[in-house]
Amino acid sequence: MKSVHSHNKADYIGILGSVLCIIHCILVPALAFGSSVASHHSHDGLRYLDFLFILINGVAVYYATRHHKSLPLRILLWGALALFSVSLLFEGKHAIFSWLSYAGSALLIVGHLINLYICQIAPRFKMRIS
Repeated sequence: MKSVHSHNKADYIGILGSVLCIIHCILVPALAFGSSVASHHSHDGLRYLDFLFILINGVAVYYATRHHKSLPLRILLWGALALFSVSLLFEGKHAIFSWLSYAGSALLIVGHLINLYICQIAPRFKMRIS
């Protein structure tokens, strides 16, 4: 019988949300730079996507950690979410926040992958060895 932890969907959603955010953060400036639209319009209209990514990742972290026993993993995911959120909110203030948002997003992906490993792969591996 396949053993799946109850919050694996939260991990997959968190990974997807972070990857989509990275893609968005790379593609929008690249497309705007090469477009004549960039010189005539502000990108503030896309700002709502930042809030959407924060919401998606916040919900994913909440559900991935709410019953988790590993304090270091909970600290990693909540810390990454805090870094990610603050960086997105202050992105327009200084260029460093753009880089910190990439770091926060990458840490969210790593944290969710570690959580998947801890909850799904490691227990199955242990059962096969025994």
